[in-house]
Amino acid sequence: MLVQASPGMTPMLGQIPSASHFSVYGVQTLGDHDALFALNTFEVHPIVDVNSPCFLDEGQAARFPGLHSSMYADKIAEVTGIKDYRNPPAGASENDKIDAATAAQRMLNIAALGAPTGIKAVTTASESGYPPVAADCNGSDTQIPPPKCIDDASNARRLKLCQQAWAADKNLWEGTDRVLTAPLAGTTYGLVDGTNPINQAPIGGASFFLDEAVSTMDAFAIYYRTDNGLDPGNLLFYGTPTKPTRGVTRSHMTSITNPNITAELAVFADLGEDDVHF
Repeated sequence: MLVQASPGMTPMLGQIPSASHFSVYGVQTLGDHDALFALNTFEVHPIVDVNSPCFLDEGQAARFPGLHSSMYADKIAEVTGIKDYRNPPAGASENDKIDAATAAQRMLNIAALGAPTGIKAVTTASESGYPPVAADCNGSDTQIPPPKCIDDASNARRLKLCQQAWAADKNLWEGTDRVLTAPLAGTTYGLVDGTNPINQAPIGGASFFLDEAVSTMDAFAIYYRTDNGLDPGNLLFYGTPTKPTRGVTRSHMTSITNPNITAELAVFADLGEDDVHF
């Protein structure tokens, strides 16, 4: 599945520009032409993006609020004096040794989650972005400090600017490695099919609630485009529906460029009015 590139980064293989989004369309045949009906818009992001300026620690459980999460081990090393948890200095406390080992494991988890084979999240779509990143730790109050800045003042400024960006756009999404289903900002609709690289558990599946009646559509399609591009954009998946059982419409969708890349779409209509009890 294609995934958004990091903000300000050139897309690599399997990525699309960060200023892009996907749209699900219903297709109806009207006489001699097809009509597209936009049903929902979403984005696909790595659940951990170490290149995002706002991939940070936040909340009551955060030991260093505003710290860029990729620098957690560095901050623990600064606080405990333990540069290598496998070779702690004489006199290091047991708690400090545990903190250093835990930080090292967290860095391994972040690397695995953010790798090309890591977890991808289906999220809300936004045309907003973050303030510029400063060149160093002495940037202005309107610039996010770069990740290497782990002092308290930089962490506070990073946290403030990122929270302001999230408050200005509730759909601006930012993931975290701490709770995979609870992002720092925005909404996670679900995960792209695959496995969790941390424990090899199977993951996948995303859901949307729609007001439109879509069970009568003749086909479904997923397109992607840049935010300043023309609708509907580039066709990614297409499939026609079947009705395998009462109240369910299923569409096996296939990539138009690679038949080995597929998606399954299911529509459960009128769930609120179903009077059959199971």
